[in-house]
Amino acid sequence: MVRHELSNIETSQDMGWLLKILEKNGAKIAKNRMLRNAGLSIAEKWLLKNNSKRKQTEKSQPPGVADDRLSMSLAILNSVRRAFNEYKLSDATLDKVINILLKDLFLEKGSRVQKSIEFRKEHGFNTPGFLVISPSKACNLRCVGCYADSDEKVQTLDWDVVDKIVSDARELWGTQFIVISGGEPMAYKSQGKTILDLVENNPDTFFMMYTNGTLIDDEAAERMAKLGNIIPAISLEGWREKTDARRGEGVFDQAMAAMDRLFQAGVLCGVSLTATRHNAEEILSDSFIEFLFEEKHVVIGWIFQYMPIGRSYTLDLMPTPNQRLEMWRQSWKIIREERSFLADFWNHGTVVDGCLSAGGHDNGGYFYIEWNGNVTPCVFVPYSPVNVNDIYSNNGNLNDIYTDPFFSDIRNWQKNGTDGNLLMPCLIRDHNEDLRKFIRKHEANPIDKSAEVAIMDGDYAKDIDQYAKDYHALSDEVWEKQYLKKS
Repeated sequence: MVRHELSNIETSQDMGWLLKILEKNGAKIAKNRMLRNAGLSIAEKWLLKNNSKRKQTEKSQPPGVADDRLSMSLAILNSVRRAFNEYKLSDATLDKVINILLKDLFLEKGSRVQKSIEFRKEHGFNTPGFLVISPSKACNLRCVGCYADSDEKVQTLDWDVVDKIVSDARELWGTQFIVISGGEPMAYKSQGKTILDLVENNPDTFFMMYTNGTLIDDEAAERMAKLGNIIPAISLEGWREKTDARRGEGVFDQAMAAMDRLFQAGVLCGVSLTATRHNAEEILSDSFIEFLFEEKHVVIGWIFQYMPIGRSYTLDLMPTPNQRLEMWRQSWKIIREERSFLADFWNHGTVVDGCLSAGGHDNGGYFYIEWNGNVTPCVFVPYSPVNVNDIYSNNGNLNDIYTDPFFSDIRNWQKNGTDGNLLMPCLIRDHNEDLRKFIRKHEANPIDKSAEVAIMDGDYAKDIDQYAKDYHALSDEVWEKQYLKKS
């Protein structure tokens, strides 16, 4: 019956009918290779035709932006196809991917949409699409230039608070996607609980965890397989030499072993690549990307360009403006030609309308909550006007974060304060002068000593402003030619 219904869908106008079929028969389709691939092919045809229509009717959107969004959507579809076809997913992972990532987040959307509508009526803007939480600063590694300045000191957010944040985000905002960062998430312990206990305690939420991978043993991999609602993203700096140079001898091999364990257990695995001046070409080389996505079965990749904050911050590790532009070219080549889901927050602002910090704009953004409870606009903006512990002790909730004027000003800036070039979306690196004004105006507190020193460092401000000016000169030509399609 399902096969017959799918066979009758021939045009992109029938996408609504496909969604109805998926709502009723999602599990059956996902588990059947033929039905699954038929559904994905229909979705791809719909994306292609809908993109062509949108470019004709939405004159306000630069044509190159529409092309980027289509390419990323096709890469996501391909990742879904690879996840089902290449992995022998554990039963729990298959169930959670279908019922949280596909069904709740993309198909039914009932509860989430209703909560978002109610929130928008009350506050005038959308709920965030996700939260990033670093529940512990503790880490077993000492990486050079760590943004979190992580060490062996056990600074943790209490288990009760972390669990309440996740449940409140789901109940208040309908948020069912939580990103866990650190420190090292697998090193988190509070009240006898670990990160995997948090995942188990919130079965209707899907988690992604940035991890160095060294603490993922057979037992941890098997438990993730039984839980099903977590995808680890393993952090790398490139091949063995570059990774071990920053993270410590033997870390690359431990990370590779973790990837193998996760694949064998039927757990989806991602990768997180930190781009610096010394490895920008290597991490985006065809050979390295092919190794990760083909040999190591990675289904999703994130690129984090080094940010000059945290331990021993320095602008000397940042990719140069020319390297950054080359990373833009190479990353989109990989996305378009290989259809690999590889997202770079600094080079792919076209996909999400720029900056996602401080709760974001209409496409849904995020807040960051760290181990002391400080809430900041972004992982890489270490200045906070409010603490979640204080909010909860005063019988408040996560909605109180939104009301802070520091975050409101940033959201208004996202809509009206940039020059329109979405190749320069970053508040801390591309528009640091604006960020400094917001910090001083609202007296946002630095969350650590490094952040305090940075905001007072005149040379730092001068150098990062010059970096932005240099990249602006390079990217403006690309923006006008590739995105605005000006000859």
